[in-house]
Amino acid sequence: MNKFISVLFLFAILLFVPSCEKISKESKTKKASNKEVTIDNELVKDDKPVTQSPEIPRVKELPSFADLVKKLKPAVVNISTTSKIKQRGMPFSSPFEQGDPFEEYFRRFFGDIPEREYKQRGLGTGFIISEDGYVVTNNHVISKAEDIEIILEDGSKYEAEVVGKDPKTDLALLKIESDSNLPYVNFGNSDKSQIGDWVIAIGNPFGFGHTVTSGIISAKGRVLGLGNYDDFLQTDAPINPGNSGGPLFNLQGEVVGVNTAMIARGQGIGFSIPVNLVRNIVEQIKEKGKVIRGWLGVYIQKVTPEIADVMAIEHGEGVLVADVTEDSPAEKAGLKRGDIILAIDGGTVKEVSDLTGKVALLSPGTQSTFSVIRDGNEKDITVNIGEFPEKEKVALEKETPNRKFGLTVDDLTEKLINRYDLPKEGGVIVTSVTRGSIAAEAGFKRGDVILEINKVKIKDINDYNNTLDNLSVGDSSLFLVHRRGNSIYIGLKIE
Repeated sequence: MNKFISVLFLFAILLFVPSCEKISKESKTKKASNKEVTIDNELVKDDKPVTQSPEIPRVKELPSFADLVKKLKPAVVNISTTSKIKQRGMPFSSPFEQGDPFEEYFRRFFGDIPEREYKQRGLGTGFIISEDGYVVTNNHVISKAEDIEIILEDGSKYEAEVVGKDPKTDLALLKIESDSNLPYVNFGNSDKSQIGDWVIAIGNPFGFGHTVTSGIISAKGRVLGLGNYDDFLQTDAPINPGNSGGPLFNLQGEVVGVNTAMIARGQGIGFSIPVNLVRNIVEQIKEKGKVIRGWLGVYIQKVTPEIADVMAIEHGEGVLVADVTEDSPAEKAGLKRGDIILAIDGGTVKEVSDLTGKVALLSPGTQSTFSVIRDGNEKDITVNIGEFPEKEKVALEKETPNRKFGLTVDDLTEKLINRYDLPKEGGVIVTSVTRGSIAAEAGFKRGDVILEINKVKIKDINDYNNTLDNLSVGDSSLFLVHRRGNSIYIGLKIE
């Protein structure tokens, strides 16, 4: 009997275990059904649709540039230059460099030390832009060279001639002659390049030859203070000495920039001239042998927060006309001192370099529309662009931070007016500027002549004091200042 009961008990256990497994599976299935699942790109939870956050494009894998580089390298050239420099030689080997103060003691003993000519070699990069051998590089690579040698990837060497150069943009065009068609690369469109785009630099850093580096475009429109036409692409593709004049390529194999500058103590900060500017310069050099720029004939400066406050405009809008050159295209068209230039032919102007760069690219004779603010009202003025005179200054930019107010002024005397060619219509001359004051930080300098404050003419110290007496702490004021034959505006906030 006991055996019979044991058998029945064992049989019941065998029947119960599969049932438990079935219940467990059903429970798991039920739990799984409560989980979030994706159906037709919709998240579903408890049979209710849940909004999904927008997908961010992700890079699945880093690209390989190998095939692209193979196609591009033959058109990139190394440039070797030879120039002559003169240095004073010593009658025997000396530890002192030229200009060293101890050199004077040698001169006393040995008399005047004759100058000797030495050959100096330089390295750079360039790239071929046509099968008949036109080569683009930086002006500073070849500016002092007497002999220029172009070396291709396959080791072929050619003597190069300078077709033309443009120091203002640091560009030069060379020409080499070959019996066969040469490999070349095409210009792209730097305006379409975006921050974050992959770029490749090929060059001759430290003379190593045909070195490839890569990175992205880090920024656009960089102003480095190198000239009136600063408008650089910034890249983190490593650029080193010897890379100058080399191409910056996009992933389509098009040149988007000419590598030009780097920050010596920086890492991952290099600068390239945008190819749209390069194309314009190169075409002019090929056709005319020189660069002819458009000319407006104004002295302009940045709109500071203080100036924007006085003129009741948004900070960052336009550039301020500080003066207009006599008999210039600007004067003939009716542009006036105090105008704020907002745009040229619909293109926004926010920085001094925007205006100078855009005007420079216009051909003389072009009719352009300038959108300006004058006395609080916006209007359009049509200007017939002139040709840039080589000795003409076209831009003046003043940075005007502020801290404390502190100026000492005096009346203009006839002696001062005649001696320093100062304005005869009156004004007060700045005799000193307190160090650390907002006047000093705003840019006032000894010898400045203050002609106006907030458009009120200043004829003498009485006018100056009366005008300042009407200002309250916190007021922003606009000073018209005569400096070395030019007029500029200085914005200053009274504290």
